[in-house]
Amino acid sequence: MRQLLLDVKNLDVGYHYKQVIYEASVHVNEGEFVALIGHNGAGKTTLLKAVCGYLKATHGSVTYKGENITNKSPAINVKKGLSFVHQEKSLFPNLSVLENLQLAAYAIGKTDNLAARLKHVHKLFPILEDRGHQLAETLSGGQQKQLAVGMAMLVQPDLLLLDEPSLGLSPNIVKDLEKVLKEIQAMGTAVLLVEQNVKMAISLARRIYVMRTGQIILEDTQENMMKRTSLWDLF
Repeated sequence: MRQLLLDVKNLDVGYHYKQVIYEASVHVNEGEFVALIGHNGAGKTTLLKAVCGYLKATHGSVTYKGENITNKSPAINVKKGLSFVHQEKSLFPNLSVLENLQLAAYAIGKTDNLAARLKHVHKLFPILEDRGHQLAETLSGGQQKQLAVGMAMLVQPDLLLLDEPSLGLSPNIVKDLEKVLKEIQAMGTAVLLVEQNVKMAISLARRIYVMRTGQIILEDTQENMMKRTSLWDLF
């Protein structure tokens, strides 16, 4: 039986005294693929940022690997194996692809077996090896997204948090991304995916949470969600 990896309980989060998340509770088990879906502005990204420590929670708790990490800094959390791929660009545009990958490892002190780690990332994203000496800012949008995920995977996380990875990508690139996410999950890395592409999210995740106006209104299995004749009544 899989062990509990991430446990978020009754989390309240806001911006500048305006509450956005209300008593949100989600959990992810070791090696599990979980999706969080909902309308634009529902609070999905805000929840991820609070889990990672980019935003402060005003109530509730975040437990990771049995340790309370509520409001701990992202730098501490990533060293514990929790990687977050932002919706916004989080690359170093004036550095090469290879330098971006190397910096991800050096930033958290995980430089052991760097060559093997790079080989693993290049296997997931061959284009990153081909474009290794190209500046990150010159990559296409899809390639930049691959680099961001590659940087997160280079540190060998136990849990990968993904914020709208398909945003702005062409249908063909989205299909390639889906294949890679399946490979990542098959390797044993747990994934918590925030995604507005509902079809993609449900096809990948074994459990799905639905968020509406800052609240988790539903938790269900992939099987049950696929049986629904319509999902739009949830949003």
